[in-house]
Amino acid sequence: MARVRDINCRHAVELMGDYLEDRLSRRDRRRLEHHLAACDACATYLEEMRATIELTGRVEPDDLRPEVLDALLAVYDDFWRDRGERTAGP
Repeated sequence: MARVRDINCRHAVELMGDYLEDRLSRRDRRRLEHHLAACDACATYLEEMRATIELTGRVEPDDLRPEVLDALLAVYDDFWRDRGERTAGP
């Protein structure tokens, strides 16, 4: 079996939307699931995304006013800037 190439947390977060919508390739799904099994922070983030979607429904970027979308993207950028990129595993 081929080795699953590790991904970092930032890439994992980028894949989660497509993961939840079952739009990932089999390779990317395996890579993300491998990362989630080793990274409690990303696994928690995925569960929070699932809970948020369940509680609020689905919002598309076009549903938001531009200033709201900009504010959300700024929060996302600040979140990762504060934590830096890290990779799972040894």
